Amino acid sequence: MFYYLQGYGLNNILKIYYIFTYFSLLRKAGSSKCSHISQTYSIGRSVEGKDLLAIEFSNNPGQHDLLEPEIKLIGNMHGNEVLGRQLLIYLAQYLCSEYLRGNERIQTIINTTRIHILPSMNPDGYEIAASEGHQYNGWTSGRANAQNLDLNRNFPDLTSIFYNRRRFRHFRNNHIPIPESYWSNKVEVIAPETYAVMKWIRAHPFVISASLHGGELVISYPFDFSRHPQEERMYSPTPDEQIFKQLARTYADAHATMSNNVTERCGASFANKGGITNGAQWYSFAGGMSDFNYLHSNCYEITVELGCDKFPSEVELYPEWLRNKEALLSFMEFVHRGIKGIVKDEHGNGIKGATISVRGMRHDITTAEDGDYWRLLNPGVHIVTAAASGYTKVSKRIRLPRNIHVGRVDFVLKKVPRDPSLDYFNIPELDSYDHFDPFNQFEQSSQRELSENGEERTEKPWWWSYFSQLGISAPTWLLRNY
Repeated sequence: MFYYLQGYGLNNILKIYYIFTYFSLLRKAGSSKCSHISQTYSIGRSVEGKDLLAIEFSNNPGQHDLLEPEIKLIGNMHGNEVLGRQLLIYLAQYLCSEYLRGNERIQTIINTTRIHILPSMNPDGYEIAASEGHQYNGWTSGRANAQNLDLNRNFPDLTSIFYNRRRFRHFRNNHIPIPESYWSNKVEVIAPETYAVMKWIRAHPFVISASLHGGELVISYPFDFSRHPQEERMYSPTPDEQIFKQLARTYADAHATMSNNVTERCGASFANKGGITNGAQWYSFAGGMSDFNYLHSNCYEITVELGCDKFPSEVELYPEWLRNKEALLSFMEFVHRGIKGIVKDEHGNGIKGATISVRGMRHDITTAEDGDYWRLLNPGVHIVTAAASGYTKVSKRIRLPRNIHVGRVDFVLKKVPRDPSLDYFNIPELDSYDHFDPFNQFEQSSQRELSENGEERTEKPWWWSYFSQLGISAPTWLLRNY
């Protein structure tokens, strides 16, 4: 049974029922039939204190398995763009039911991939949009969060830093630090929803991601911010342009109508583009989530524009699910492309934070906690190098055939005396990755698993008792800590 959580002019009691139904759907998927392959957790809270509920699917929920890639799917970043929210709830139900039915494709996806689904990144904005309902919802009502912030303009602008320094020989092209100015900016507020997602990105080795939006029918990929600030529509590719194109095409081609050039669009012109576009060439904006994913982590994120109607009627939901189901599954399967492996020392210990670089592609990725990595690559011959501070570099020439989706490439690095004058990793900028970055103070509370009754299983954060002792109501979210 499918639910539409919109609240068409319903009274407040009925609206609460629909919101409760949304939470119940996620909890049921994670705590009853499919508890052996899923769990529900909160990544943080909205301005108004609503949990940002996510559900994870994995054959070993709750922890990262060596060499198992992780992906995330995010909906409802703009509160009035509700179709993505519904599709992700449908997807969670579908993964659960089909796994239990013995669907081999779904079982393979879940057994080899850790999937994180966040149906609503902006529940406060959604509530505003839902109060108006489908027939009366405006183009922007509920788009922003409760602070009137557009969450897709609220992330650190790392793209400008990339453009300004890309000509420097030793400029860091991956995991660019969040600048101090972002935290100390007195004009621009950091939304708690943005903050929660940034912590989420830092807490997991995500490889690919999709953010589901509405208002057009197209897949947009980074960069979203133009390489020339005065140019609002300027083609601005990343070093991984071909990978992003392939990732975008995977979704668009599997969608029922998106890649068809005769499909009616919503105002923008994407003639002969096959349903995909470079974000900045469409329209430029800074502070987007996709650019942040690419430049601050290993994650490659695309923006999925699901259609012209941001708030479709109930009868349109199931047909939309059928149009997007294969695209969502194909997107998740794309994570098993390229190469993966483990970077170890001579004693067999995984090396965290080692860089994996590919000749001719000026964007490196880094290894996860246990030394494992995933590098998206198209078929062909590649020179791949693994390097880490205090170790020798090791390069390998690999050939990735078209008939093999993912190849295993491991590296063993030997310890060597450090020469600061020659050490790439000793560049001052690189040592400042965590500088001015308060994430470390909140790392332990980045993921709060929920029990079956919805209560948190972890202890309250350190500041909770402080407010309680003062005899005032405890806050639902502490936006910043200085």
